[in-house]
Amino acid sequence: MTATSHGRLVGLDVARCLALLGMVATHVLDERTPAGDLATAQWLAGGRASALFAVLAGVSLALMTREPLRARPLALRTAGIAGRALLIALLGLLLGGLDTGIAIVLTYYGVLFVLALPFTLLRLRTLLPLTVAWVVLAPVASHLVRPHLPERGFDSPTFGQLVDDPGGLASELLLTGYYPAVPWLAYLLAGLVVGRLDLRDTSLLGGLALGGLSVAVLATRVSGSLVDPAVAEENATGMYGTTPTGGEWDWLLVVAPHSATPFDLAQTIGSAVLVVALCLLVARVLPRPGTAALAVLFGAGTATLTLYSLHVLMRTDAVWPPEEPSTYALHVSVLLALGAVLRVLGRRGPLEAVAGLPTRLARRATREKEPAGEPQRSGTKR
Repeated sequence: MTATSHGRLVGLDVARCLALLGMVATHVLDERTPAGDLATAQWLAGGRASALFAVLAGVSLALMTREPLRARPLALRTAGIAGRALLIALLGLLLGGLDTGIAIVLTYYGVLFVLALPFTLLRLRTLLPLTVAWVVLAPVASHLVRPHLPERGFDSPTFGQLVDDPGGLASELLLTGYYPAVPWLAYLLAGLVVGRLDLRDTSLLGGLALGGLSVAVLATRVSGSLVDPAVAEENATGMYGTTPTGGEWDWLLVVAPHSATPFDLAQTIGSAVLVVALCLLVARVLPRPGTAALAVLFGAGTATLTLYSLHVLMRTDAVWPPEEPSTYALHVSVLLALGAVLRVLGRRGPLEAVAGLPTRLARRATREKEPAGEPQRSGTKR
């Protein structure tokens, strides 16, 4: 492996690790200080950590589909990624049945991967304006449609809901739930855009960081000038995935965690792009020993599916004592230690190995069908 590819992969792992630790912080730490002010961890990670995960999912999808294919190889690759998404969604349904108090994100992520598959065929010049349009129009469509959908529940999706109320489950996963896939598809589209770029170009990474910061600040400032400060403060700790169903249109001007408004999507996408670009830059500019140390320290980023699931299990009374903010350090220590061990051993997380099985089988089937030395390609540049 070259230093270039090594640094690039390490940067993405660092970003994934930060997203994981941010989500753990929102689950464990208090949202407000004893004085009633917004806690620093909530200000940094609330809504942003899960959005960073989603943008990184888009980057991963872009890397998985970077090679243009056609005919049977394309169909096999698509089936493999869809199978991976299904396994992630089923794991989310399993974890959703545990008593943890966490809004499990994995089932929504599985749906997002499937929804994003057709967009992997688009060129960058099409993806970029489409992402901007999705940020603006998807929340508007959600605002129009949600009043006509079944009333949502506030538990995480479970197998029981899949059996007893599949229509209600579909409604929650797509539009009314904690991480509604239709507006959240903007995150994967943004990740596809980032993943289609030359992430080895330090000048480009610097521009991405500056652009992400500018978008995040601009969205926050414009929203702040349009929204009553009392409303903004009241919702600073977040909503439940969407603005009030059937509420006034000016709710779409709010920047609040898990509100899925145009300004919230823009602000969190900007923040995610900033973090991804900075992580890639740091991994690129460090000397090789520094990059190697970074890879071990943030090794949890190579096994986020496994370690996120472990964190959920640790939130149950059967595994972990009653949750207190002081246990955050223990959560972080366990996750970082296990991630470092996996990185040193060069092993993937066990759930990553299982979830990756469909894509590995698809690649194997593709190789078996291709004539030697003549892989099937479309010749289309992206």
